[in-house]
Amino acid sequence: MSTRPSLSSPLRLAVSTVGTVLLLACPALSQTAPDDLTAPPEGAERTESGLVTRVLETGNGDVHPGKEDLVRVHYTGWTSDGEAFESTAERESPPTLPVGLLIPGWSEGLGLMVEGETRRMWIPESLAFAGEEGRPAGTLVFDVELVELIDVPEMPDDVAAPPAEAEVTKSGLASVVLRPGDGGEHPKARSRVQVHYTGWTTDGEMFDTSIKLQRPVWFKLTEVIRGWKEGIQLMTRGEVRRFWVPEKLAYKGARGKPEGMLVFEVELLDFNDK
Repeated sequence: MSTRPSLSSPLRLAVSTVGTVLLLACPALSQTAPDDLTAPPEGAERTESGLVTRVLETGNGDVHPGKEDLVRVHYTGWTSDGEAFESTAERESPPTLPVGLLIPGWSEGLGLMVEGETRRMWIPESLAFAGEEGRPAGTLVFDVELVELIDVPEMPDDVAAPPAEAEVTKSGLASVVLRPGDGGEHPKARSRVQVHYTGWTTDGEMFDTSIKLQRPVWFKLTEVIRGWKEGIQLMTRGEVRRFWVPEKLAYKGARGKPEGMLVFEVELLDFNDK
């Protein structure tokens, strides 16, 4: 399933997801424009890129999000004339966002933060939507609360190409078993399966993971890319396997989808024929 963010979302491209991302109710973040909207106060922190930030509430610990991480956040955004164009204030659960797929100002600003921190960011247009049609223009101001930094699997060392010991099928699908499963039963072509998974491009960019939903996902093998349909039928319950899926077995150049060979790490938790 693919979802596209709203025009004012800090996401800068469509992200492949396996479910609906819910946004949150956050009474701590006001939709009222701050007094220092047009001019950051003295003492605000300025980076080399031109991003300006100020800590509103301190957080906990010393771990900062990286571009490969996922975060759960509350936020409100304003244009320089005081219009609130995006807010999570009236929604029920925090959005989970991939740091590396956000506008540059958000990616950089989140990298300065720790869990529990609230920070105001003055983001110049060059670090926001860069004049993209239908997006807010000019300098944007966001109040952002970093609710949670979500642990995601580290990028494998061998994403660029499968190792010599990988099992390769006639179709070109390569895989390595990372943890054997239980029993000898395998899913069938029309089975419904429950998995945890993470996907990377061969240059190391994580483009999707079930970890963002904080729960495993169910889907039918008739509804997935050919490489998944073939590969998961090789697995048994409890098995963890890494797959190198050639483009012809993945999205075949479909618009808005990751291109080229893709690498997936999949844990098969359960399956049935319902």
